[in-house]
Amino acid sequence: MNTTEFPINAESCVLRKTDSKKGRSRWLAPGLGPVRQMHYGRIILDAGDAPLRFETAGHETGLICLKGAAQVKVAEQSFQLAPYDAMYVPRDAAIEVVPGPAGCDFAELSAPVENRYPLRFISFAEIQKDPGLHFIAGGATTERNLNILIGKNVEAGKIVAGVTFSAPGNWTSWPPHEHAAMLEEAYVYIAMPAPAWGVQFVYTNPAEPELAAVVREGDCVVMPKGYHPNVAAPGGSIGFLWMMAAHREVVDRQFGVVNVQPEYAAGGSGLEAGRAKK
Repeated sequence: MNTTEFPINAESCVLRKTDSKKGRSRWLAPGLGPVRQMHYGRIILDAGDAPLRFETAGHETGLICLKGAAQVKVAEQSFQLAPYDAMYVPRDAAIEVVPGPAGCDFAELSAPVENRYPLRFISFAEIQKDPGLHFIAGGATTERNLNILIGKNVEAGKIVAGVTFSAPGNWTSWPPHEHAAMLEEAYVYIAMPAPAWGVQFVYTNPAEPELAAVVREGDCVVMPKGYHPNVAAPGGSIGFLWMMAAHREVVDRQFGVVNVQPEYAAGGSGLEAGRAKK
């Protein structure tokens, strides 16, 4: 998949304060940013707000609870989502979100698909028990807690998602890697209360990085191509929801199949535990 026409710069790749609007908002989609498959939005409801209803139409959809709690109803089934629980909802479905007593903040990820895959609820507590979905990656200065929410555990066409939390002051997405031929990606920064911040890099040329952006909770950075490590400021952690959409349905939907920056490739990617077994 050729992505050469998508520039890597702050204007096209950095979305600020995507957690700033109430209701259902759309922040990223083809035509709004440097993506062909991925759609990203937010569902932020206060306690007592009316239920939010919408249709998935031709998109498979992932809902990831970031704060609060809500009841999600799909196809006469009802699920209670708390932080970092997730749902996979197939295309051609109706969704109803009923906010809990403290309201809710959901990330909404979707992509167009030809086929319909099974509805799934993903418990974050259950993810923690599976070493293929929850593991510590990296070494002393790159250690992070990685959690695959919608990956090899969910039958789907294009979308993949999870959450990563660094140790204080550490790098993540290290060693630098890229997978633009198969998957486009975006990071949404979470669990970074002020004054926490970090720096996100996106580059194709290590000698002259195209993007180095300060990021804070609520921001989103899109990676249309290139390597994309980040680092937390000292004293705080960097946390992010990573969202990917495959270019080719099913075929390209593979977590951990990456090209590591050659200078750092000798030790592997650090993502091997999350790859699907052949």
